[in-house]
Amino acid sequence: MTSFFDLYAPPVTTGDEKTLLHLRLRLERDALLWKLEGLSEADLRRPMTATGTNLLGVVKHLTGVDGAYFCDAFGRPRPPLAWESDEDAAMGEFSDMYAKPNETADAIVAGYRAATAAADSAINELGLDTTGRHHLGITVSLRWMLFTVLLDTARHAGHADIVREQIDGAAGSYREWPGVPRADDEEYRSTYLARVRGEIDDQSWYGFLRSRQSTRQT
Repeated sequence: MTSFFDLYAPPVTTGDEKTLLHLRLRLERDALLWKLEGLSEADLRRPMTATGTNLLGVVKHLTGVDGAYFCDAFGRPRPPLAWESDEDAAMGEFSDMYAKPNETADAIVAGYRAATAAADSAINELGLDTTGRHHLGITVSLRWMLFTVLLDTARHAGHADIVREQIDGAAGSYREWPGVPRADDEEYRSTYLARVRGEIDDQSWYGFLRSRQSTRQT
């Protein structure tokens, strides 16, 4: 598995742009799938915004993105997407932002992994200056596609982070380096939120942090 700490080691820190962009894309993909772990099918499907944003839908959407941008655009093979031939797709109502009743989380994740594997093959075998055809009909380079899909995946991974936090309080950027206290650290979370609301002054906040450091050291 790609490690978050690989970002801070050669060849990424001293190598070429393709190595950096591709690694970062793989990390964002892993961060996205991390958001699904430990939840029930119902929670994975649950719409958490007024527009219906849900965890399985985000993964399903990005399955199509990886396949279209890295495979279709460059004449490369990719696994077929079952929903592409549905009647609603023909009417412009794609089911790529939610799981259909007959689809399971395992199947959607497997489809994403298959699509990203095909995309990775294309990325590895093509040069950054190789040109392909965007679905809007414009000619673009692999460099452009890689940068675009990285941004899109990172954006949706951020959506998934917020959706997951709304479901059970779990949060964090990457599994190896979440960057936030654990969801079950209720003392810190309640105190931190009080600080955000302006209910705790500087000295009280500093004292709380010092007490936690002291407790960890003993």
